[in-house]
Amino acid sequence: MFRPLSVMLVALLVAGCAAATEEGGEDPKGPITFATGRDTTGYLQPLLDRWNKAHPAQKVTLLELPEAADEQRAQLVANLQARSDRYDVLGLDVVWTAEFADNGWIIPLERGSFPLDRFLPPVVDTAVYKGKLWAVPYTSNAGLLYYRKDLVKKPPTTWAQLRSQALSATKKHDIGGYAGQLAAYEGLTVNFAEAVQSAGGTLPDLDQAKAKQALDFFTQGLREGWIPPQALNYKEEESRLAFQNGQLVFARNWPHAYGPATQSKVAGRFAVTRLPGLDGPGSSSLGGANLAISAYSKRQNTAQEFIKYFTSLENERRVLTEGSFPPVWAELYDDPALIKRFPYLPVLKESILAAKPRPVSANYNQLSLVVASAVSKALSPPYDQSTDDVAASMKAELAEIVATQ
Repeated sequence: MFRPLSVMLVALLVAGCAAATEEGGEDPKGPITFATGRDTTGYLQPLLDRWNKAHPAQKVTLLELPEAADEQRAQLVANLQARSDRYDVLGLDVVWTAEFADNGWIIPLERGSFPLDRFLPPVVDTAVYKGKLWAVPYTSNAGLLYYRKDLVKKPPTTWAQLRSQALSATKKHDIGGYAGQLAAYEGLTVNFAEAVQSAGGTLPDLDQAKAKQALDFFTQGLREGWIPPQALNYKEEESRLAFQNGQLVFARNWPHAYGPATQSKVAGRFAVTRLPGLDGPGSSSLGGANLAISAYSKRQNTAQEFIKYFTSLENERRVLTEGSFPPVWAELYDDPALIKRFPYLPVLKESILAAKPRPVSANYNQLSLVVASAVSKALSPPYDQSTDDVAASMKAELAEIVATQ
């Protein structure tokens, strides 16, 4: 059947446009999904409802991943390795940026599309890899030292002061001295990294002498008893409960432990400060979450608009007031009304600004396992392993991982 040339051209153009859409040349707006760790506070859905009410044709559906970070990562990786388009916006632990970018699972973003200059600088660094922005900071985090102000006149700023005060309190009050997260998991990597940084070193470019000093801090505490042996099984929840139940003078934990403590046995009798270090205030590891866009999403434009909305100043305020998560906007830490409600904000801001990202590596998971395994061996009773030997072995293993990147 004869068809006029003009009709044939229109048909070809339409077919070409359809092919371009299938190949990702176009990005029609529409419904998206937001995959992130399980919401334990119930603050997320109201934020999503506000977006959905204003964008009925671009509704977002929350897909809750497991609560544990390792399980979240496993589920995300399985989806992305399958090149599935089920997930659009991804809630990523800040240490996953390099791995997800290196594997091509997320897309780079334009820096100018987001008000990054109003965010805390170290937080922005967690979303950058090889000079490109791969995600947008959503929440931040830094370790704090919780202490019993009724038992301690002045909080310690050095390890020596912490040791002295912990020893004194354990004898006078029959109470545990200090605990962090010393079980053999990611938390142990974080606690060790903080100790290394607080001694003047870094990971993964490990200085053996600094690593030994970090290990000695923990092993000395365990041998002398001011770090109770139970701490070797503590993760965040166990250390939080031990402190708020009045079993510890000092505890290293994240800001999320503050609220529950105000409703516990130690209510009105505790405060927080920066982590102590070898010769002065120490350095925390940066925690938190970033929002990225799946490389396989068919709604990347909508995903980006949603991220802009979700990380806006108004919503970041709600992240703090309704979810109790540290925001990424610097000005919120100086808001008098918020400080009155969350007295730890000034100390937390100092801690975040002095914090360092965990090692930026596409092989971070492997690196973390090496550190946690080595440190766990050094901290195992009867604490007779040479910390110098452990430090040397760890340094060699980390160097090998870095060399294979």
